[in-house]
Amino acid sequence: MHILEAIQAELAMPYALSPDQVAFYQQHRYIKLKQVLSETALAYFNTVISAQVENMSAETRPLAERSTYGKAFLQLFNLWRLNPAIKGLVFSPRIARLAAELMQTSGVRLYHDQALFKEAGGGITPWHADQYYWPLASDRTVTAWIPLQATPLELGPLEFSAGSHRIVEGRELEISDESEARIAERLRVTDFPHVAEPFDAGEISFHSGWVFHRAGANQSERMRKVMTIIYMDEKMRLKAPENDNQRNDWQTWCPGATVGEVIDTPLNPVLYSADT
Repeated sequence: MHILEAIQAELAMPYALSPDQVAFYQQHRYIKLKQVLSETALAYFNTVISAQVENMSAETRPLAERSTYGKAFLQLFNLWRLNPAIKGLVFSPRIARLAAELMQTSGVRLYHDQALFKEAGGGITPWHADQYYWPLASDRTVTAWIPLQATPLELGPLEFSAGSHRIVEGRELEISDESEARIAERLRVTDFPHVAEPFDAGEISFHSGWVFHRAGANQSERMRKVMTIIYMDEKMRLKAPENDNQRNDWQTWCPGATVGEVIDTPLNPVLYSADT
């Protein structure tokens, strides 16, 4: 079998989740799953996505001249629309089905994808909750965080405050020095476990929109390369935006969607449904 055919077959093959894994996600709203991608698939997408990021990135400022957000990563969006090879990963039934089964929904739509490349010497990604940015009517959202290489602690892997989706304080904060300080202080006086662990090659994580998370600085001399896919319930409805970031997300990621109705636009296809 040709290497690309083998990768396509892998991306279509279901990953067997146990009831305990689903229960863990439901309780903590994050989970790390090993061997979701083979070494062959990982190496292929590392090459393809790295080339796309290098071609698209317009950041030329030294790290010292950037904001905390700018130091955190190079961020590029909806690569699936630009590169058919990357679309194969983003539209993978294997990963989309995992998202649906963890959330316990009948299926999932794409919200958007993004590459997050943390440069050598790049700073922290401050504590935050993703759904601050999203004009979505429910919390049935999940992000697949896909490192394109093994990610030891020195590279700055994703960290989680397990179960912190229950905390309301801090949800109004965008990613910033303020969010790092205020959320860290709030989490310090709670019993939610702080999980900071390396990722093996082929291991990926899933986290919900309201669970608080961060990433450490990249203390290595190489790029930390990550691809992410954000999924939402296939029945997700658009809510009236509550801040400027949500208004921007509506126009950028869900153009043409109507408040109160299911977000069914060409940019938000159903990627997995148990009903089909």
